[in-house]
Amino acid sequence: MSADIEKAVALLRQGELVAFPTETVYGLGADAGNPSAVAKIFAAKGRPADHPLIVHLPGDDHLERWACDIPPAAYELAEAFWPGPLTLILKRHPDVIDAVTGGQDTVGLRVPGHPLALDLLRAFGGGVAAPSANRFGRISPTTAQHVVDDLGAAVALVLDGGACRVGIESTIVDLSTGRSRILRPGMISGADLGRVLGRVPPTGAGDMPRVSGSLESHYAPRTPLALVQPDVLIFAVRDALANDERLAVLAPMACPIADQRIVWHQAPSEPAAFARELYASLRLLDAAGCARIVVQKPPAADAWRAVNDRLQRAAAG
Repeated sequence: MSADIEKAVALLRQGELVAFPTETVYGLGADAGNPSAVAKIFAAKGRPADHPLIVHLPGDDHLERWACDIPPAAYELAEAFWPGPLTLILKRHPDVIDAVTGGQDTVGLRVPGHPLALDLLRAFGGGVAAPSANRFGRISPTTAQHVVDDLGAAVALVLDGGACRVGIESTIVDLSTGRSRILRPGMISGADLGRVLGRVPPTGAGDMPRVSGSLESHYAPRTPLALVQPDVLIFAVRDALANDERLAVLAPMACPIADQRIVWHQAPSEPAAFARELYASLRLLDAAGCARIVVQKPPAADAWRAVNDRLQRAAAG
């Protein structure tokens, strides 16, 4: 066990907060069985108390400690996608504390696909509740420095595992009602899930558990953000210049106008690469001191569904 992991485990057992990398975003971790430790997550983030957390596990052999009435589909999905960016919503075990579930009868569980996260979880030997390590509703962190910038001294230790390779939060699938439903899109797509389940799960429907990242406004920069169609983008830029306004732009092409009032960041044109860089790009543009951020709307294709979900919620903020 490395010295950093040993220190992190000791802090978790003392009820402190430890931020750690996953393949999706950095998580703000606390012992999921310790109510006072979990309360520190909500205080540090400014997170509403009824907003449930995701519990990160060392492996799928820990499922029965946290969930009950587990359907066969849960084990099938776990075998196919864990460790990885998939969260399963299951009926909670009676011993799971209310602070983790937001008082609901369900719990969100996943095994992250980052070697440092797995080392930490296996050394800790239990569940770690870990939402994104940032202020609630703001841009998620994909580097250790993002965590430090957002939360500072509220975190006892930040484990630095480099930039996250997926870059947006996990796909959330609800299995608590006897049928599968996607409650939050991620880089594991409906088609990916369908190959395991035999059908593509619908997205939402009827009464749904509250889950992380499901509010209308989320992942939002402090600078107002607007999504525009490709054929509108150049008009938005010209309008800003006509009003002598500094404008930040995220788009897949190079900047067509040389003007210091335009802060232009060229985004990848492929969905996985765009997702990986999305939050870092938004943070860069948010810090540019512009009046607005304009993002060229990605295609309305299934491969872009998770990215479009994050951008729409960021724009609602």
